[in-house]
Amino acid sequence: MKHTMRKTAVVCAMSAAGFSAHAANVGGTEMNFSGYIKADAMFSDYSDGTISSGSVGRDFYIPSLTPVGGNKEGSQFDAHIRQSRFRIATNTPTDNGESIQGVLEMDFNVTAGGDERISNSYTPRVRHAYLQYKEWLVGQTWTTFMDVSILPESLDFIGVTDGVTFGRQTMVRYTSGGLQVALENPETTVTSGVDGGRIVADDNAVPDLIAAYTLKNDWGHVKVAGLIRQLSYDDGVAVDDEETGYGIAVSGKVNFANGDDLRLMVNAGAGMGRYTALNAANGVVIDAANGNQLEAIDSYGYSIAYRHQWNDKSRSSFMFSALQVDNDTSLSGLTATESTLSARVNYLYSPTPALTFGGEYGYAKREIESGLDGDMNRIQFSGKYAF
Repeated sequence: MKHTMRKTAVVCAMSAAGFSAHAANVGGTEMNFSGYIKADAMFSDYSDGTISSGSVGRDFYIPSLTPVGGNKEGSQFDAHIRQSRFRIATNTPTDNGESIQGVLEMDFNVTAGGDERISNSYTPRVRHAYLQYKEWLVGQTWTTFMDVSILPESLDFIGVTDGVTFGRQTMVRYTSGGLQVALENPETTVTSGVDGGRIVADDNAVPDLIAAYTLKNDWGHVKVAGLIRQLSYDDGVAVDDEETGYGIAVSGKVNFANGDDLRLMVNAGAGMGRYTALNAANGVVIDAANGNQLEAIDSYGYSIAYRHQWNDKSRSSFMFSALQVDNDTSLSGLTATESTLSARVNYLYSPTPALTFGGEYGYAKREIESGLDGDMNRIQFSGKYAF
């Protein structure tokens, strides 16, 4: 016990001092500690109002939160360290010659904490917590429907939020070569009616089923993923129905000889809901005139990002993404999001591999079914120390 505690203390001391060597072997398990400290400062200007204090849209771009229909312009400044994260990875050999890998990762995004008057403290949250043994993964990590490798190097948390599938959830996943098949935790989001309100139901009886195949080559990769899911809602009074949702996502990354790369994604489906654009559109809407049945909401999105290496210490990314939602306005009303888009460009400089400083300009626009729209212009500066 004393031997284990002594080695753990050494690892923690080395990390606090900023050393790059932060690995240890504890009781036969290899442990690695990594992460980064990141500070962000953002100036945002809105055409149709502002985003309320404490909203997650003040920390990073959320397509559905761009204000529309306001009566005046508004500007806001924010600074935070919420994206800072810490990751512990383990590897434990087994008697049969295999090994068990584990990951626990945390950051401070989308959590409560002290206000900005005095403490600016944030509550940690779990991002990833999973184990891998042979071909099996069990726990919480990126949804299999997502391609994390095509996310651009952006100062924003995601960068091409409108046009990509994104999410982390608990799952059991089997991997064989480029093939992945997973059962993942379900959740249904419902448009309640013409008021455009959102109901987050938890009435699903079966997990979401996702299958994906990735083809890798020297020039990059292509991934094709398919999703089928049950969308269910029972309010115990008037609504008790199920609908089937589905989606397909095609993504890829192309590497060029000069160090540049191109990252792409297209996704489309019915009832994708929370799987795309951070749930800018719900999965289903209630059809009150037809026995309170659930109707899947169609949507499609796409993203493109090009990263250019200026030299061995600096690079820029140019990004564009968009979402289009096919709402039945007789059911959803005129306040539902019809479309969103965003474009970004940045410049990043790393004097050493562990340090990165950068600036980014972003533009975003949202339109609702009534025809009202609003836009956002945001300038963001960041400093990041990776260890």
